[in-house]
Amino acid sequence: MMLRSCYRPLERCFGRIGCGCGGGGSDGLLWHTDLKPHASGDYSIAVVQANSSLEDQSQVFTSPSATYVGVYDGHGGPEASRFVNKRLFPYLHEFAKEQGGLSVDVIKKAFDATEEEFLHLVKRALPARPQIASVGSCCLVGAISNDELYVANLGDSRAVLGRRDSESKKNSVVAERLSNDHNVALEEVRKELEALHPDDSHIVVYTRGVWRIKGIIQVSRSIGDVYLKKPEFNRDPIFQQFGNPIPLRRPVMTAEPSILIRKLKPQDLFLIFASDGLWEQLSDETAVDIVFKSPRTGIAKRLVRAALQEAAKKREMRYDDIKKIEKGIRRHFHDDITVIVIYLDQHQQNGSSSARFKHNAVCCTSAPVDIYSLNADEEEDDLLHPVF
Repeated sequence: MMLRSCYRPLERCFGRIGCGCGGGGSDGLLWHTDLKPHASGDYSIAVVQANSSLEDQSQVFTSPSATYVGVYDGHGGPEASRFVNKRLFPYLHEFAKEQGGLSVDVIKKAFDATEEEFLHLVKRALPARPQIASVGSCCLVGAISNDELYVANLGDSRAVLGRRDSESKKNSVVAERLSNDHNVALEEVRKELEALHPDDSHIVVYTRGVWRIKGIIQVSRSIGDVYLKKPEFNRDPIFQQFGNPIPLRRPVMTAEPSILIRKLKPQDLFLIFASDGLWEQLSDETAVDIVFKSPRTGIAKRLVRAALQEAAKKREMRYDDIKKIEKGIRRHFHDDITVIVIYLDQHQQNGSSSARFKHNAVCCTSAPVDIYSLNADEEEDDLLHPVF
């Protein structure tokens, strides 16, 4: 009930109603918003769909006092990422209001509340849809307020800063990663898990060409994935009929985010928030270089297309060829890709987008639930509010 009372005043931003800030465009495979203002700059979003159901969800909330960015990369299905897309920002708003502003504690409470509510949904839905216990989502959030940046992360979506190279005489840019990849492909993540589970020699297993937790999943932190966090779900007869449950002594995944705080500086130019679909194809440095050297309008779309061109090149194909591949089958060539670019103009005065932003004081842009339909709200509501 507390969430709903918080949610109602923000429905126009967190639903699909819009807020007078202009819409996005779609060419069938790729949805994009070329450029919109926020309180301290401009931002751009682009999403390309590879899965039969889009598992990436994303949103940007802007107000005169704060800008929130969210990228949610689902796995096992779209339900968890769609759920986070509806719930996390209202919780952030609620707890920030209660505590007088953003803080690490506010962000942790919002993540915890989102995880806990999704757990309750899974418990209710389990008899009719036991597979929902194995659905999860990576979660990357950025928040800018009073020239202070917070980056919170679960999983392997990534935030990268482009800042001017003060040590170089040339007009150049440096890429600085602001988030931790919670993926067992990294040795330090494997060691972290092994240290937490000294009595389980199979906590991380190399299978099907990659490292996986219990031979199942690569990311070590998420919202959802309830059956890998709550041992009782593996003992549930309903869930046992769905798949091959594994015996757990304790949770093997967590919803505890890594959080970075940074005071924004004059040399900080822009931020790239993206799901791992982008970073599988482009390095941090390549992505930052593209943004630095390209016009602002449509910059997120430009990054997505660069990633698709790289995916095509790996298969010795042309970009036009990969565009013709149907959804679902496209997943064998690349992942869903979400990119949000946030320009940081807080030190500019005349003609800055912050002056233009005053005309649209509160706004939220959410990518479509599914690019191929561009109108899946009824389906989404059924997923989030199942009737039994």
